[in-house]
Amino acid sequence: MGLTLTEKIFARHAQRSHVAPGDNVWVDVDVLMTHDVCGPGTIGVFEREFGTDAKVFARDKIVLIPDHYIFTADKMCHRNVDILRTFAQQQQLPYFYDPQTTAYKGVCHVALAQEGHCRPGEILLGTDSHTCTAGAFGEFATGIGNTDAGFVLGTGKLLLKVPASMRFVLEGALPPYLMAKDLLLRIIGLIGVDGATYRAMEFSGSCIAAMTMEERMTICNMAIEAGGKNGIIAADATTRDYVTARTDKPFIEEQSDAAAQYFSEHIIDVATLEPAVAQPHSPDHYATARAVAGTTIDQAYIGSCTGGKLSDFVAAARILAGRSVRVPTYLVPATVAVKDALATTRHAGKPLTRIFEEAGCLPLAPPSCAACLGGPSDTFGRVTGNEVVISTTNRNFPGRMGSKNAGIYLASPYTVAASAVQGAITDPREYLA
Repeated sequence: MGLTLTEKIFARHAQRSHVAPGDNVWVDVDVLMTHDVCGPGTIGVFEREFGTDAKVFARDKIVLIPDHYIFTADKMCHRNVDILRTFAQQQQLPYFYDPQTTAYKGVCHVALAQEGHCRPGEILLGTDSHTCTAGAFGEFATGIGNTDAGFVLGTGKLLLKVPASMRFVLEGALPPYLMAKDLLLRIIGLIGVDGATYRAMEFSGSCIAAMTMEERMTICNMAIEAGGKNGIIAADATTRDYVTARTDKPFIEEQSDAAAQYFSEHIIDVATLEPAVAQPHSPDHYATARAVAGTTIDQAYIGSCTGGKLSDFVAAARILAGRSVRVPTYLVPATVAVKDALATTRHAGKPLTRIFEEAGCLPLAPPSCAACLGGPSDTFGRVTGNEVVISTTNRNFPGRMGSKNAGIYLASPYTVAASAVQGAITDPREYLA
């Protein structure tokens, strides 16, 4: 019997020839990531269980990326970063991206990729549910809790249950008015926020094959919003080019066997899809942008690990160029590299930063998670009342961007930008004809 891509990675990391869904196996971990929210708890577990003088399992396999609550006056947030800094110094960790120095990178899930920590065939674990973003590189990547992370920190191993795999075959050329976000909102709308609970969501098809790595990252990022254990896309030349430009570490590519067994298979013709939104207060509350067009908004937000990559801002600029926004429009680059690129990347003869400035968007925020997770009261873009917001972020549960009374609509950068121009939810096809 053949193995799926996820099963193959599990088998190799468990030193087995075969695994099956439901098997509990010890796997060797290639990369462990934690950040300022969960890092102190992870370190606490590690020091309690292994001792304050214990050494981590492998210094070059630990990545510490403060990114959630760093541009704030909140003293407790600063304390969390201080704990990471002290631990990195004690353990002599080479990959601590300190927000107080030029080593700072930005949002962990995008920074991991940009800094060469995402490689095909590996197992990457992180103390953040959107760690599944890295599955775009043909690796098993998932979020874990502080207790598990503390154990990995000391041993380099974790006991994991092999997930059953669901295959999503996205066929056809992506229409010019759609983005990866639209595809995932449609899938989550179809199967629900629990439709892939503890399953691997494997994405393939001609549409996926034609995507850039950044769009593939968006696809895998939101697997968790369907309950998925991980999202994953087999490595190909596009993956290889991206990875080898950022790291010289060797890796092993895996592919699903032709005879692999899947829990289910879903074939989608992307040409039949429309620009999408997720209505408050759940990622599976699907609607077409056309169906809810005219819904008044109070602000627009472009950023996060899902919607703050360079390609997301390029898409927004296509609509914002030569136009003006009618509501406060917040722009949060995911990483320093993205922010720097906005000043040099051009559309219609102008740098993206100039386009956004002329459109009346708020000045660029420092790269971070910012309002995606809510955060302290001085967090950039945080909602405080009953505002209606359209956002490129990945969750719209009550309180997700700050206020439990706010209504958050999730959408692609195209739809968010078009809605900012109109001051109401807008089908971006009105501007992309």
